[in-house]
Amino acid sequence: MSSPGSDVTDIEDVLDEPAHEPPPVEERPRARSWRTRADFVTVALITVVSVTATVLTWVFSDARATTSITGPSSWEPLPEVVALPPTLAEVWRARSGATQSPVVVQTPAKDTGEEKPSTVVTGDGGEVNGRDPLTGDVRWTYKRDLPLCVASTAWGRAMALYSKGTNCSELTSLDGVTGERRAQRNGDAEPGTALLNEGSHLIATGSKYLEVYRRDDLVKSLEYGSLRAIVNPNKQPRVGCTYGSVAVTSGRFAMTERCPDDSSDRVTVLKPNPDKSDEPKVFASVLTGTRNTQVIAVTDKLVAVAMPDPARIVVFDAETGNQITESPVDVPAGDFSEPPNHVARSFATKTNVFWFTGSKTIALSQDTLTPLWTAEGTLGAGTTLAGRALIPVKDGLRVYEQATGAVVGTIRVRRDGYDGPVQLATAGPVVLEQRGETLVALR
Repeated sequence: MSSPGSDVTDIEDVLDEPAHEPPPVEERPRARSWRTRADFVTVALITVVSVTATVLTWVFSDARATTSITGPSSWEPLPEVVALPPTLAEVWRARSGATQSPVVVQTPAKDTGEEKPSTVVTGDGGEVNGRDPLTGDVRWTYKRDLPLCVASTAWGRAMALYSKGTNCSELTSLDGVTGERRAQRNGDAEPGTALLNEGSHLIATGSKYLEVYRRDDLVKSLEYGSLRAIVNPNKQPRVGCTYGSVAVTSGRFAMTERCPDDSSDRVTVLKPNPDKSDEPKVFASVLTGTRNTQVIAVTDKLVAVAMPDPARIVVFDAETGNQITESPVDVPAGDFSEPPNHVARSFATKTNVFWFTGSKTIALSQDTLTPLWTAEGTLGAGTTLAGRALIPVKDGLRVYEQATGAVVGTIRVRRDGYDGPVQLATAGPVVLEQRGETLVALR
């Protein structure tokens, strides 16, 4: 015990006081472990779903189904041709069932800007190849797991139209030199279409529907005929019509129409309308007075139509539709069947247009579209080399003077028994023959 007045606290007094408990510590919830079986199952399921979605996207994507092997950015120019060769022999061949005639890509020369042939394009199955014209060696390849409807060319590019369903709907442009993919568009062209280049537009032909794409970006600038989805009704000039042959020139094209309310075939000249693709601009549209007609050529002023019974070539004004001339021609009635792919088999130069009727070739004046001379017993429209006209015949290539039709001679060509139609083109010194589904290069 402490004495009175003492500041010393007795130890017993301290011991007798109740002990002070430390403040309680707030208990925090323990972190939940992610190592349970359910957690692992959940994570696994999420992973499987994610991987599966990625794989399925890849499996069904266009990218997986496409092979693109590009080539160098430039090639040596082809040698100039100043004289006809005395002989021609096969130097290479390739299957090319998707080309309707030889496809030669023209590219501008760096020094002059003049377009010159650089690459030959073949197409078969789902594959498009750019080839060296001299050797046939493959420079680039573009391949899809879709049927290739047609391969053609425009503006220094190869054009490949694929089918993804019932119609030919997948249009791809490829750089003619490197094979690199450029613009692509979805369309609705019919099977059996041809792709025609009129300078600023690409036209896909058809029996009930035509569509036209603008240069470079392939924006659709015309739909003509039976549209699947009509946004603005009453924009088409006629409905229920079927279409025959088509010919093109810069800024316009001409076609034959067979409409239910007309008493005869109709010839129509029109152009794309970039502002309203479903509302074409029609220059002229007139009845021909007969059936089984073919548009065989068109210029900026004139359109030539071949008519049977009696066989004749009638020339109309492309702006007004007025008849200008009528010239009789010696063409059998059987030659007036519908041309393949809705395109008259013709070839144009600066001075002439050569029309293959099916049994003979008629040369027309480029200025008046009237007949100049006729080559008998031919297999195609022909081409030119060193300023002369080369026209395929049974035993080779017959050489003509363009202006007069005088026969210069015949270059013998062996075709190993093939005697069907032959479409010609040239690439430098190489003469190309489309024989059915085979492309053959001669030099």
